[in-house]
Amino acid sequence: MAPASESNQNAIGVAVIGTGFGNKVHIPGFQAHHRTQVAAVYHRDLEKAKQIATANNIPYASNNITHIVSLPEVDAVSISTPPFLHYEMAKTVLEAGKHLLLEKPVTLNVNEAIELYHLANQKGATATVDFEFRFIPGWQFFAELLEQKYVGNKRLIRIDWLGASRADASRPWNWYSRKDQGGGALGSLGSHAFDYIHWLFGPVNKLSANLTTAIPNRVDPSTGELKAVDSDDTCMLMLELADGTPCQLTISAVVHAHRPHWVEVYGDEGTLVLGSENQKDYVNGFHVLGNKVGKPQAEIEIPNHYLFPKNYADGRISAFIRVIDNWVKAIDQKQPITPLLREGVYSQLLMDLAHESNEKSQWVYVPDLTTLI
Repeated sequence: MAPASESNQNAIGVAVIGTGFGNKVHIPGFQAHHRTQVAAVYHRDLEKAKQIATANNIPYASNNITHIVSLPEVDAVSISTPPFLHYEMAKTVLEAGKHLLLEKPVTLNVNEAIELYHLANQKGATATVDFEFRFIPGWQFFAELLEQKYVGNKRLIRIDWLGASRADASRPWNWYSRKDQGGGALGSLGSHAFDYIHWLFGPVNKLSANLTTAIPNRVDPSTGELKAVDSDDTCMLMLELADGTPCQLTISAVVHAHRPHWVEVYGDEGTLVLGSENQKDYVNGFHVLGNKVGKPQAEIEIPNHYLFPKNYADGRISAFIRVIDNWVKAIDQKQPITPLLREGVYSQLLMDLAHESNEKSQWVYVPDLTTLI
């Protein structure tokens, strides 16, 4: 594997694969980080790749991933394409011995995710997942308060993640409308939720899911005709954590809510709430509120050391830079730093089991991750 650098102070050359979210968040994030530089960009249309490269002063543009990973200037690769492309692309990256930053959901099923996990280990590549909620100030402080047993023994967890990204019925049919291509609210939002539930509260023992589609047809822009949507846009889930705590999770991409993202933890000593009213920017705007039993609820100020040193017009960039920083440290130290691809495997496992539960209309048990990998 090509070393990231002979010195930890040298820049890590990164290729960006995927130019939607990649162009909005990955490219500016890597260019803002002091240890990374964007060496190449991929788009299936070479002319578009060249346009993006020129606009962002990126040396190489290509429509061939095999070519990109062969470039000596490329030490690492980020992938932010639609989910159905992740597995083959990530496999090409890892087989070339390059470090990997992968968007979620990591693959279309847990077996593919496990294969990538083992391949990364075999090649000595550092593979992480863009689980950026772990790096948002309010979330990090919330995690600290939970660790300090602010609520005492947990008795109930309620999570609402209610967005309007797919609420417009005129939004066209595309891969997101297809379950077999990784589309749906469970993949786009549930993948994050399953990761932060694991991070904040521990593993899951069993789950029950009901996945529905409020907008069953959308217009195919290539034909102008209505096409069926078989991916979910609303998910109702019940989880039982390994410690026995019940957790209710509601996800939707088709509602206009004044409290779009809200996490409530009730315990025998108090209550903690993490919430945001900002539906347009899912990174900024989170507040932490708490109260001990019998006391009024009040906002708890987030300590300065958790705050972003710089805020961007697109709030996702600030969190993504912290994801990059965590990844770079793991590459430098040649030591695992959470989250790595292992966490992506667990999130994918829970998504697979949620689909199974929905199809069978029954609770399903979650195996211990160590028995799978």
